[in-house]
Amino acid sequence: MATHTRAAAVGSETPPNPEAHAIDLDEASSAALRLWVILSRAHAAIAAHASADVARHGLTLAEFGILEALYHRGPMLLGEVQRRILVSSGGITFLVDRLTAKGLVERRTCQEDRRARYAALTSAGAEFVAKIFPEHAALLTQVMEGLAVEEQCTAADLMRALGLFAAGGAPPTRETR
Repeated sequence: MATHTRAAAVGSETPPNPEAHAIDLDEASSAALRLWVILSRAHAAIAAHASADVARHGLTLAEFGILEALYHRGPMLLGEVQRRILVSSGGITFLVDRLTAKGLVERRTCQEDRRARYAALTSAGAEFVAKIFPEHAALLTQVMEGLAVEEQCTAADLMRALGLFAAGGAPPTRETR
């Protein structure tokens, strides 16, 4: 995997466009917008690697997310899976249907609530995930090597705090980070 340096990124900046419209932003707005662009670009770059990896196995990232969640957490209500992988209720039905057709997932009834359904890995699904997950984890580890492990932990804590705040949680304090 090629490593990109900050110098290479700086050298690739485009010259100012005389037709561009400049808007004066305060420091907080400028920092927030810069962070948004950087987060978006980092996510897109990392997601491209993850998508290509699971595509080798005939999966989408969302399908892999379901398999991974069920593998590590066991059977889950469809609503729980939906919230965990961030898809719509119609999306989770579609994805579980696809994984069921592939023989990797099955639906189970909920004894406490007949309206609710569980998703669970089949034995073939569990074997499949056990085979492909270590390679996927290794790929993501390699992709994240742009930061030291300690930096990755710090970044994860910061992104969690940001995500919780953006979702309507209380503003994080230095003590809660």
